[in-house]
Amino acid sequence: MKVSNETKVGALTVIAITLMIIGFNFLKGKTIFQPGNYIYAKYSDTKGLIVSNPVFVNGFQVGTVFEIENQKDNLASIIVSVKLNEAYKIPNNSVATIQDNPLGISSISIVLGNANTYIKSGDTIKTAPATSLLGDFVNTLSPLGEKTKNAISSLDKVLNNINTVLDDKNKQNLAQVLENLAATTKSLNSSMANIETMLQKQNGSVSQSFDNLNAFTKNLNNNNEKLNNIITNLDSVSKSVKDADLTKTIKTIQAAVASLNISLQKLNSGNGTASKLMNDTAFYHDLQGTLKSINTLVDDVKVHPKRYINVSVFGKKDKSAPLDKPIADSARHE
Repeated sequence: MKVSNETKVGALTVIAITLMIIGFNFLKGKTIFQPGNYIYAKYSDTKGLIVSNPVFVNGFQVGTVFEIENQKDNLASIIVSVKLNEAYKIPNNSVATIQDNPLGISSISIVLGNANTYIKSGDTIKTAPATSLLGDFVNTLSPLGEKTKNAISSLDKVLNNINTVLDDKNKQNLAQVLENLAATTKSLNSSMANIETMLQKQNGSVSQSFDNLNAFTKNLNNNNEKLNNIITNLDSVSKSVKDADLTKTIKTIQAAVASLNISLQKLNSGNGTASKLMNDTAFYHDLQGTLKSINTLVDDVKVHPKRYINVSVFGKKDKSAPLDKPIADSARHE
């Protein structure tokens, strides 16, 4: 069968047109022969977003912008079709925002949610207002500028108040305060010098105190055996005291004290010979007279011995009067 030249030209033209369409769509990020997973997002402003712009999740590209179209009945609503490279599990509460980059191409960033259910192919993802680096920078600077303005206004009020407060008299007072502060600083430096002197390693008082403490510790260490003996002796004494029958001894002492109390009560009551000796004044005077008579007799024997003892054959008997009271050196009680 012979094919005409017109048929060949027509077939080649159809093939060329088909290849051109496929290539154009390929350059736009579309594919005809391979199926994909598509999700949709609605925006009021795409910020220059075009077909084939990347779609990121946490900085990783998961797809591209497949198509951008607006609704016929609502021009303020723009639908963006996103073709995913694979069937990713994107939570259904995730949010897609447009990242406008004035220095490069725009892109879509998906912030993952925490839901347990996922977006299926053909579903519409939630969106947020489009952002840009310049817009974020301006939004950041706007409150900062307002705060700076307020700070400058407050600073101006403070300076005015300072100028009002600092009259000539207050300036003099401030100068006096600064002078006192300088004197205090000088005194503090002197105190620090004294402290440094105290802390010197060789001659400082603190160093000497530590040396004395070390010497005391050394003496304790050298006399450790003596201290142990003392502690041992104390332990022995404590053990002896513990082993002694103190209860029995205390009871014996109490009984003796009770007996002594009874005896003292009897003496004080006036009954008995000892009580009468202590309390009867007549007996005291009789006893004193008897002692006086005995002293008189003894002194008379000393003065007139011949009256009582006569050993001489030729001696005369002493006829002098006897003593009626003791001699002065012999009398003790008049």
